[in-house]
Amino acid sequence: MSLTPEEVQAVIWAGLPQAREQGLIIEQGDGGSIRARQPFDEKTIRPGGTISGPTMMGLADAAMYAAILSRLGRVEMAVTQNLNINFLSRPEPADLIADVEIIRLGRRSAVLEVRLYTVGNENMVAHVTGIYALPAGEEKR
Repeated sequence: MSLTPEEVQAVIWAGLPQAREQGLIIEQGDGGSIRARQPFDEKTIRPGGTISGPTMMGLADAAMYAAILSRLGRVEMAVTQNLNINFLSRPEPADLIADVEIIRLGRRSAVLEVRLYTVGNENMVAHVTGIYALPAGEEKR
């Protein structure tokens, strides 16, 4: 059973208190693709005035998890198996946007793609691919 963006956000906020503290917002979703937003926070700036890599990786990972929840429902024990990030351009101090799509969904894993942007700039700041391991016996389609 798929979840709405609001339901996905509630599951993430309940299970990952840090996501609530950082203000993660699930803006859109349709059962396999998600748009998530990480509001800008001065604490995420690194030397050089750019958003830190760990901040971008964290958003990408949370957004992939959101896409899994959106498609499969409450599979809270889905976990990151692999995450690969390519930093493409220097992100300006602004909200980060993650657009996620599930590329392949199998019985035991899901392959996902994330495109990261900053608000007000159409150029991608990072491209992420990831694999999520799915809990056995929870292949809800």
